[in-house]
Parts: sequence; structure tokens; C-alpha cells
Amino acid sequence: MAKIITIAHQKGGVGKSTLAINLALCFRDQLSVALVDTDLQGSLYHMRADFPDLAIIGADKLTDIQKLAYDLVIIDTPPYLSSRLPELFLHSDFILVPTKAGFFDVMAIRSTIALIGEAIAAAPGVRAGIVLNMIKSRSGITQDVCGLLESMDVQLLKTVIHDRVSIARSSMTSGVLEGSDQKAKAEITALAEEVVELISA
Repeated sequence: MAKIITIAHQKGGVGKSTLAINLALCFRDQLSVALVDTDLQGSLYHMRADFPDLAIIGADKLTDIQKLAYDLVIIDTPPYLSSRLPELFLHSDFILVPTKAGFFDVMAIRSTIALIGEAIAAAPGVRAGIVLNMIKSRSGITQDVCGLLESMDVQLLKTVIHDRVSIARSSMTSGVLEGSDQKAKAEITALAEEVVELISA
């Protein structure tokens, strides 16, 4: 059975797709990995020719998610997919919730956290984590925001992904791991390692 990581936040613009593709590329050398683009616009799916060594699957395969013949399946979700999120969460081994450090971004996370809580109640093996993403600087993470995130029922990951040009452009440059930005590589790799640790715990 494939391990399934779902990346979700019911607010747009928090960097879900960029994290999805970079995490998939992180695991590609060790595992057979599929990236599932559930956005009906198919932004990632239409880029599949740019990543010939990575299986990028469109939304039409969503119903067969558990039958996909891969070691790892990473699911990228658009903000409007709320009606399908409960089902996806139930099938997930790990749910990753990226958020910016803005107050409204954090407040918007509550509906996603509520759905995760329902999934965990129904399937206690499901794990989840919030990752601070697209952070301008460490000083930009206010105590109020940290306090709000730490009060959530889903744990805040140690890894912080900063707002870097190399990460923002990575979907057009074959991914962060192929670039020269060592700090970006370290952050994405740290996130992948932390997710693996939590899935295995």
C-alpha cells in the first residue's frame, strides 16, 4: 500500500503546489512517487513534460488513489476542494497544512484543522502537521501567530520554509534540489525528513 501525503489548506496562495512538487522530487530517488494534482485546472498536471522522471497524475485518477502502484503518493489540493477533503484525509497517512505567518492566513486554517480532527477521530492512524511557509524572515513570525498555531489541535512542525526566489521559481527550474540555493535545499530536505519521522512515529 502506498503511503499518502495530502497537502491542504482551504485558503489559496499559501504555496501548496510548490511544496508538493518539491517534496515529490525529494523522495523520487529512494521511492516510486506519484504526484496527484486534484485541481481541475491541472496546473501541475500540465507541467508533467517538464518533470519526465516524476509521475504527475490528473484529477481523473482521484477515485483510484489507494490503488496507485507507487510507494508514495503526494496529493496537491486546491482551496475549493472542500467537499472531497474529508475523503482524502481519511485515506492519508499524513496531512501537511502550509500557512503563511499572517494573522488572516492562520485564522483561515481553522476549517481545515476541523476536518483533520474529524478524520483523526474516524481513522486514528492519520497524522498531521502545520508548516510555516513563504516566511519573509524569522522576525516576521509574531508571538501572536505562534501562539495561535500552537493552540491548534494539529502540531506545528519545527521546519520553517522561507520566502525564497529559488523556491518560488522551482516549478520552472526542475525543483529546488537541482538548483544552487543551499538554504532552500536544506529547508525542503528538512521538511521531507520531518514528515517521514512523523509518519513513522
